[in-house]
Amino acid sequence: MSHRNEATAALKALSVATDACRECPLGAYATQSVFGEGPVGAVLMVVGEQPGDKEDLVGRPFVGPSGKLFDRAVAELGWSRDKLYVTNAVKHFKYELRGKRRIHKTPAQREADACHHWLESEMELVQPRGYIALGGTAARSLLGRPVAVMKERGQWIVDEATGRRVLVTLHPSALLRGDPAQREAAWKAWLKDLSVASSLVKKAAVKKPVEKKPSPRPAASHARRRVRMVME
Repeated sequence: MSHRNEATAALKALSVATDACRECPLGAYATQSVFGEGPVGAVLMVVGEQPGDKEDLVGRPFVGPSGKLFDRAVAELGWSRDKLYVTNAVKHFKYELRGKRRIHKTPAQREADACHHWLESEMELVQPRGYIALGGTAARSLLGRPVAVMKERGQWIVDEATGRRVLVTLHPSALLRGDPAQREAAWKAWLKDLSVASSLVKKAAVKKPVEKKPSPRPAASHARRRVRMVME
């Protein structure tokens, strides 16, 4: 089996394993886990905060209102979502009930920390060339430190410990919650942030990807161990 096929199979197994995860309380109350989706070797991994109400019900990332706004941005930038790997820092929906409505609640740092090894496995298996962090929770999960999103947005940040290139910007939900009078300006600023990654996307489009053959292959083995630990 090729490395790409092996990594794809490991991602599918991890998706099943996250559904059984109870390392924090969120899994007991969510409908299901929402794992990432996209190809191994994707040029960009896009990381959000956590699934929303719609994502929790459907079981796919970024399919609710924020996802529709993200898809609009992807189309306007000339990217293809099918070539991106899209995921969240936290795999279960955290919410509070208001009547019959489930209202999003920001995950605590301990919940993001409990979920971090799933994100690490995704990064090891997908091996993207760059990362887009949508919001503070995602940025902290990728960079390992608190991130002032408004100050550090719209530029590549290279994590010295890991060598990861991370582009930080707002989560699309911030645009949806913002002042309607400022929405158009906020949209243009957000697109400008995201466009910083366009050079990577264009390079990937004109260059035939070469399958990576790491030796040894710790990513897949680490992921397999995590699957076994949860499923046993």
